[in-house]
Amino acid sequence: MTPDSKTSSALPSRRQLLTMIGLSAGSATSLSAMAALGVTEASTYAGPIKLGGAPKGASVLILGAGIAGLVAALELRAAGYQVQVLEFNNRPGGRNWSLRGGDRYTELGGAVQHCEFDKDLYINPGPWRIPSVHAGLIDYCKRLDVALEPFMQVNYNAYIHNTKAYGGKPQRFRHVQADYFGNVAELLGKVTAQGKLDEALTKDDMEMLTQSLRSWGALDANMKYGASVATSERRGYEKRPGGGLSAAPVLSKPGDFKELLNSRLWASLATGQTLSHHTNIFQPVGGMDSISKAFAREVGSLIRYNAKVTSIRQDATKVTVTYEDSTRPGTPQQASADWCVNTIPLSILSQIEMNVGQPMKDAINAVPYSPSTKVGLQFKRRFWEEDEQIYGGITYTDLSISQISYPSSKYFSKGKGVLLGAYTFGRTAVLDAAMSPADRIKKTLVDGAKIHPQYLKEFDNGIAVSWHRVPWTLGCSGAWTPETRAAHYNNLCAIDGRIVLAGEHASFIPAWQEGAVLSSLDAITRLHERATAA
Repeated sequence: MTPDSKTSSALPSRRQLLTMIGLSAGSATSLSAMAALGVTEASTYAGPIKLGGAPKGASVLILGAGIAGLVAALELRAAGYQVQVLEFNNRPGGRNWSLRGGDRYTELGGAVQHCEFDKDLYINPGPWRIPSVHAGLIDYCKRLDVALEPFMQVNYNAYIHNTKAYGGKPQRFRHVQADYFGNVAELLGKVTAQGKLDEALTKDDMEMLTQSLRSWGALDANMKYGASVATSERRGYEKRPGGGLSAAPVLSKPGDFKELLNSRLWASLATGQTLSHHTNIFQPVGGMDSISKAFAREVGSLIRYNAKVTSIRQDATKVTVTYEDSTRPGTPQQASADWCVNTIPLSILSQIEMNVGQPMKDAINAVPYSPSTKVGLQFKRRFWEEDEQIYGGITYTDLSISQISYPSSKYFSKGKGVLLGAYTFGRTAVLDAAMSPADRIKKTLVDGAKIHPQYLKEFDNGIAVSWHRVPWTLGCSGAWTPETRAAHYNNLCAIDGRIVLAGEHASFIPAWQEGAVLSSLDAITRLHERATAA
C-alpha cells in the first residue's frame, strides 16, 4: 500500500486492486477484471500479416516512428505502398528508448541531463520487459534478428518492504512467501480436520486435500507450520548447511502470522502470477532500443527525423501534413500522401490541428496520459550481488520509489553496475515531475538507502525521467477507464476519411509495446482494405 495518498487504504489503485483480486480469486478472475478495466495484457497476435498488393502508385504518410509507426512502415512498404515517415526525435523508437553513457536528454522546462553511465551500461526509461504472451513483438524480434535474454521478474532473494511493518526492516521475498503459504495451509488443514468441508468433498477428497496442504505449506505430520528442514529449505536457514566442523545448519524460525497479515507484504506475492509477469519474460540484449534500431535497419531510409508536425489536413484525394525541422524552427515544410497512419500520442495530437470528425476529436481529447517516473542509478560496484546475493528481480516497497529492479544481465561483472532505483506512478510520479532531475535522484537515494544501506557510499551517478516532462509524449501511456472506452474507443480507432490512428492508446493492452504492434496491424489492414476498394 502506498503511503502517498491519504485515501489509499479506502480506495486502492488499479494495480493494488488487481493484485488483491489475483491473490484471493486466482489469475483467471484477475484477467477478467483487467479486461473490464481496459488493461488486459494478453495478445491476439495470429502470425505475420499478409496485406496483398497495394493499388498502383498508392502512398501512405506515417506520423511517428515509434513501434506502431515502424510496424506500419515495414508492412506497408512490403505491400507495395510508397511510404514516408515523419518522426519528431532524432532517433527511431518513441518510448522504445534506452539511455547510455554520453547521451543527452532535455526535458520539458529545459533541464538537461547528461548520462554518465559506463560503456555497455544503460537504463530503459520506457518499456523494459517483454512477456512471453506478447507474441507479436516477439515475432518481430525473431524476424529482425533481435537477440532476447531472460528478464528476472521474481527473485525470492529480493525484498518486500513496508515502512510500518517489522520495524521498517525489509523482508526477503522467500520469508514472506514461505510463512504466508505455510500459515494459510495450516489454517486450511484445521478446517479440513474439523470436517467443515464434508458437504463439498468426499472422504478420499479430504485425504488428498490434506496431503496437498501438507506439501504446499511445508507442514509437519501434525499439520503445523513451524521450524523444520522443509520450511528452512523454502524460507532459508538461520545458518546454512556447510562442510567440515561446525557445518550443521541452524533452522530458521518462521515469523508471527498475525504480524505478517498486518504487514500487507503478501500483496506483492502475486507479482509473478499474471500473464504479463510470469516467467518467461524477456528483454533485448543490450537495451530495449535494440528493437527500434533493428526496424530502422529495414526502413530507416523512409524516416525523416527531427520533423515536428504542426498540422494535418485531409481532403477527398490526399492527406497533407505541415511540419518543421526542429533543429531549424520557423521553416515549415509539407508532405502529402493518399493515406495517413497517425501514431502520435494523444497527449500531443490533441494540440495539433487536424480536420477529422467530431467523434474522433472527442475521443482524442477524452484520454489523459498516466504519470510515471523512472530513475537509473549507477553504483561503483554491484553490491546487491556481492553483499546480498540478489541476481535480477524486483524489490517492492511502500516508499515513494515503489520498486528497485536489479539488472538481469552481466551477472558477476566486475566494476560498476546500473539498477532501476525508482519506478513510480500516480500522485508520486506527479510530485516527481515537479522536482528537478537532481532532486529526483537525491530522493531515490535517500529512500533506497533504507533498503540497501550501501546506496550512499557506493553511488556514482544517475539519470531521472519523469514522463509528463518528456516533450514528445507528455505522459507514460493512454489512461482509459471503462466509461471512456465505452464512449470513445471505437471512434478513436475508426478510419476518418483518409486518416487512421494507431498506437498503444488504440489497444486493450495499454502501456505495452504489444498494444502498439496489434493496433498498427489492425489499422493498416483496415486502411489497405479501404485503399484497394477505392
